[in-house]
Amino acid sequence: MYQVYDKWPELARSSYETEFEPVSYDGIDHIIFSGMGGSGALADIFHAILSKTDIHVCVVKGYHLPKTVDSNTLVVTTSISGNTAETLSVLSSATKQNCSVVAFSSGGKIGEFCQKNNVEYRKIRQIHSPRASFSIFLYSMIKTLKPVLPMKDQDIIESLDLLEIQKNSISASNLSLGNKALSLAEWIKKIPLIYYPFGLQAAAIRFKNSLQENAKLHAMAEDVIEACHNGIVSWEKNSIVQPILIEGQDDFIKTKERWVILKEYFDKNGIEYHEVMSVKGSILSKLINLIYLFDYSSIYKAILDGVDPSPVSSIDFIKNKL
Repeated sequence: MYQVYDKWPELARSSYETEFEPVSYDGIDHIIFSGMGGSGALADIFHAILSKTDIHVCVVKGYHLPKTVDSNTLVVTTSISGNTAETLSVLSSATKQNCSVVAFSSGGKIGEFCQKNNVEYRKIRQIHSPRASFSIFLYSMIKTLKPVLPMKDQDIIESLDLLEIQKNSISASNLSLGNKALSLAEWIKKIPLIYYPFGLQAAAIRFKNSLQENAKLHAMAEDVIEACHNGIVSWEKNSIVQPILIEGQDDFIKTKERWVILKEYFDKNGIEYHEVMSVKGSILSKLINLIYLFDYSSIYKAILDGVDPSPVSSIDFIKNKL
């Protein structure tokens, strides 16, 4: 698995340079992204990228399309494996609506459905596992969806360049004290609770999922602003939970204020926490570099605990029962 992650920058760049034809739709004011697990994390990234536009964005992690679908809606379904039952259900429903549809997978039932029903489709290769193939899918999807994304070429290239720099710091070729992914993995001894600002939700949810899948570890994630209205009270008792703070270089001024207050509270109550700061740059650069760091950290955590990060037998158990 780590060998695939060492190639993430290279895989991301080659995926963006693929010859996939971009899709362009006129009059789109509503985009629905559908996917589960790692594919759902891809949906979260696009939600963040589009959050400051006039396009209404929904993320569906389940079986059903919202009733707001109309002729100005684009439904984007992603299943890296190509066999996700929930995503296939959404795709099937979307083809019966008066809307535009585009699907992404490595083949499987999704690919077969698209071919049979003449649905716009991009087949993207999977390497090792769906979660390890994240960067390949992300940049292939960016290339395809570029006409509807508020992104400049320089933002995409910046994210790829920063990913390469990140690799030199966190990959298995640098098992030093300067490896932030390894340091974070060594710090996690209990149950991590990941606090995040709204714009970086995609990275936090992905980190939670990666810890669960790779390190087989319970993990939680909370929006820092919402947590200050409820979750903070949980710290009034002794806990086996460890707070991890994901902070953005360009967080809203009131969010920065909240970080200061939260850390003051933790310091006064002797609660140890770990801070992770995003890179400077576009929202894409921030998210993909955080995800790269966190995914690698979850692999290191698995190895430190003597766990093989690759198998996910419990997920296989559920899928075999469906």
